Amino acid sequence: MAYVIGVDVGGTFTDAVLDDGNGLVVAGKAPSTPPDYSEGVMDVLAVLAEQLGRPLDDMLADTHHIAHGTTSSLNALVMNKVPDVGFLTTKGHRDSIYIMNVEGRYLGRSPEQLQNVMAQSKSHGLVDKRHALEVTERVDRDGRVIVNLDEDEVRAAVRTLLDQGISAIAVSLLWSFRNPTHEQRIRDIVHEIDPTVFVSLSSEVSPRIREFARNATTIMSTQIGPGLRDYLGELEGRLREHQLAGPLLVMQSNGGAVAASEAPGNAISTVGSVLTGGVVGSVSLGRQLGHDNIIATDAGGTTFLVGLVVDGEPVRSSTTIINHHPINVPTLEVHAIGAGGGAIAWLDAGGNLQIGPHSAQAVPGPACYGQGGTEPTNTDANLVLGILPERGLLGGRKALDITKAREAIRTRIAEPLGLSVEDAAAAIYAVQNAQTGDLLRKTVVEAGHDPRNFIVYAFGGSGPAHCGLYAQEIGASRVVVPLGQVASAFSAYGLASSDIVLAKELSDPAAMPLDPARVEQNFKVLEEQVRDQLDRQGLHFASIVMEREIDMRYTMQLAEVATPLPDGSLTSTEIADAAEAFEKKYADLYGKDSGFREAGIQAITYRVRGTGVLPFSPELPELAVADSADPSDAHVGMRKVCLDGRRGFVDTDIYDYAGLRAGHVIAGPAVIEVPTTTVVIPHDTTGEIDRLGNLTITVDQA
Repeated sequence: MAYVIGVDVGGTFTDAVLDDGNGLVVAGKAPSTPPDYSEGVMDVLAVLAEQLGRPLDDMLADTHHIAHGTTSSLNALVMNKVPDVGFLTTKGHRDSIYIMNVEGRYLGRSPEQLQNVMAQSKSHGLVDKRHALEVTERVDRDGRVIVNLDEDEVRAAVRTLLDQGISAIAVSLLWSFRNPTHEQRIRDIVHEIDPTVFVSLSSEVSPRIREFARNATTIMSTQIGPGLRDYLGELEGRLREHQLAGPLLVMQSNGGAVAASEAPGNAISTVGSVLTGGVVGSVSLGRQLGHDNIIATDAGGTTFLVGLVVDGEPVRSSTTIINHHPINVPTLEVHAIGAGGGAIAWLDAGGNLQIGPHSAQAVPGPACYGQGGTEPTNTDANLVLGILPERGLLGGRKALDITKAREAIRTRIAEPLGLSVEDAAAAIYAVQNAQTGDLLRKTVVEAGHDPRNFIVYAFGGSGPAHCGLYAQEIGASRVVVPLGQVASAFSAYGLASSDIVLAKELSDPAAMPLDPARVEQNFKVLEEQVRDQLDRQGLHFASIVMEREIDMRYTMQLAEVATPLPDGSLTSTEIADAAEAFEKKYADLYGKDSGFREAGIQAITYRVRGTGVLPFSPELPELAVADSADPSDAHVGMRKVCLDGRRGFVDTDIYDYAGLRAGHVIAGPAVIEVPTTTVVIPHDTTGEIDRLGNLTITVDQA
């Protein structure tokens, strides 16, 4: 027997899913434990062991691997809770990180913020100027050494940084992605002086052209690398003490995992690890259900996340933006807002009701948790509206106090707006559904897709309570709520479903037509790097899949489009076909006839993505089939529930998910109680349990 375990560490709860490859799937949930999140990980693993009826040590001894996703790195960057680091760059180029290529004024800002020019600033620098030093060296664009590295100057700069208390240094030299020898020598010198100093090289972290983005990526990776190293080292040590046999893997932004020992060296690749787990899980479930176009929505305690699956493949991006800086990280494209179950409801200066982005998180939590929270949240509103049971969450293990929920809503929202507590709670529920619907619209429509051609997948602890309504905001008529054993731990299921995915990049700008020999050589170098890293993962793969692509653009434009190329030897024909594919994809993204072929086409960055396919492929077990569509055996009563302020509180059927079987049909309005989440079937919709235990909510034909 060998288990695969996925662990999703969120801001409020830590979820885990265990699969044995033979149809057994169990899930668990435990509160997250900031600042030491490893405690929550061990707690949720103990929940899994309890469900198996086995000691924790025995379970871990039979575990093939654990795939771990965490928001700690991303949260640290977003909240700027990172240590000071040093920065070494080529003489004359230090200020590129302060000039910010002008982008620092507008990247990551909303349209409203862009219109307010006077409020814009570049005060969000990454490194204190006294910690950013220059060294003499120069490599040209072809990788030729023009000026040798001044090693004495490097030693002096390193000692200056160490004297300032710096223990991590980012090194990013001009054109180092064409020739990394000077960066590598600087690392050797740093470790000659102090072997304990953490060093990141841009030629390893981000070997792409464009100085500012490469510098920013390397610096941010250096800021979170030591913390990630210490956290994973501590966690893996505890797991080994409890007899974990297989490796600890860490989810990356690209939708695949990497060995924990490898993750700190390219820490920036893990910043979106939890965000991508649900998308990976949606791809896996979509294959089982025959769904190719999916809007994956994950509403946890802190955030609401949206990702797309188109034609069976997750939508990818080669860059992301963090704190107004462009970051070179191949990633699954995921959009997020602070609108989870713990999102705080508040009134702005104009008296308008707002939800999030601030969250009550696990500590102190929503007011109804009774842990000292006094601000109203989505969870408090759902309790007042009757959506959540007063006996509590997690099957009653997490008590809820409706009196505290009502008091928080009364004092902060209801009385200032002249509303009853019930009407204020209904307003919170409606605004939450509207703003999450807005994010779906932005994600799908702005990418050029029609939402009516997609099925919404809804998961997370709080998502199923809202999905039937936020899907209607964009005209989607079907929603799948993954239930069964995974329920609100679906992102953890995605982590358990993930393979090892590694990506290597190399910028080598050139205009079309390209020399096929040069293209092949670039891909050969990258494929060798990927295979070497796959060999270091300590795992046996059922197969290895290599994918090639080149970021192309029209000459004198900045918009680059990742364009796939076939395996094997390349000729001028395959390269010309790739150029045509680029133009078609460009037209799909930016509009017909928006390209300008006469300007010429350039190849900028080469990329190889290698997937080590693991022998495990978790699939949800089949559910027993019902004798009829009548779900009355699972009916546990009725209670007054308000899902629409215009309809008010109405008698609503309540069902226990444990009593439902495949084929049961439930007419809305209804509430299905699952130990780890609560599902709402709205008015004028119908829910049906499928063969895997998932609930499909369909808008009634009329």
